[in-house]
Amino acid sequence: MKTRQPPSPALAAPLPGWNDPEGEQVPSGLPCIIDSHVHFFPDELFHSVWNWFDQYGWPIRHKIHSGDIIDFLLSKGVLHIVGLQYAHKPGIARSLNGYMADLCAQTSALTGLATVFPGEKGARHILDDAFRIGLKGVKLHAHVQCFDMESPTMIEVYEACAEHEKPLVMHVGREPKSPAYPCDPYVLCQAGKLRQVLKDFPTLQICVPHLGADEFSAYREMLERFDNLWLDTTMMLAGYFSMPDIPNLTDLRHDRILYGSDFPNIPYAWDRELKAIEECQLPPLIRDSLLYRNAMALFSINL
Repeated sequence: MKTRQPPSPALAAPLPGWNDPEGEQVPSGLPCIIDSHVHFFPDELFHSVWNWFDQYGWPIRHKIHSGDIIDFLLSKGVLHIVGLQYAHKPGIARSLNGYMADLCAQTSALTGLATVFPGEKGARHILDDAFRIGLKGVKLHAHVQCFDMESPTMIEVYEACAEHEKPLVMHVGREPKSPAYPCDPYVLCQAGKLRQVLKDFPTLQICVPHLGADEFSAYREMLERFDNLWLDTTMMLAGYFSMPDIPNLTDLRHDRILYGSDFPNIPYAWDRELKAIEECQLPPLIRDSLLYRNAMALFSINL
């Protein structure tokens, strides 16, 4: 039997999908689960995202729209969902934020985050309005939006989140890198840049997805030093990327790590990483912090 090799981190070409089996429910050995990294977009934008992944990323197993995403995860036993989005160009953030707020109004099981395109006209007002309509944080993606964390245009984003006491989820890890992105994340997404932001804005709560891939050592050190830094596990527990030195969950600060799936934009079973967490047999304190307690604290979720 041929051994399946994990893909390399850089997306030099489309990566394979994995036909691993899926469970009908969350693993029985796990307590309640908050998925802190689930994507929501209007249908047309979702189709564009999926087309990009087909060409440059990986095949997405479940190409389902927003309402179906909520129904799917809740039917599987996920208790609560944190919904993320990002504006890939100026001028669309307000409509995306309104869309997310409408989704949240339909179910108490969804906590929605706003977005903005850094540097766009009226960015501060866009965020103020998003928080006013009930969104609970902000999501940015440096690979797509091509912002520099130390740019002056980011200050109004940091200040808005800090003043409203809303967390900022930023994909500012260097991987997965793709030549299809309009900028080089290895230039924009250096851990040292985030370290300076954490120093300059000590009341700003920042969550970096994918455990900060691929600068794991730097993020592990920053996690110990800064109380305003959080990491989520998205796609780092699946064995999909052949990145060296992915940390063990027990080696990380247990009160600052969140479980996230990246659903639906994943190339393997929806519960693959939950199964991996169950197999780790984590101490209850670490397991419960990872799966729901930390998300409750960061996103002000009441279950």
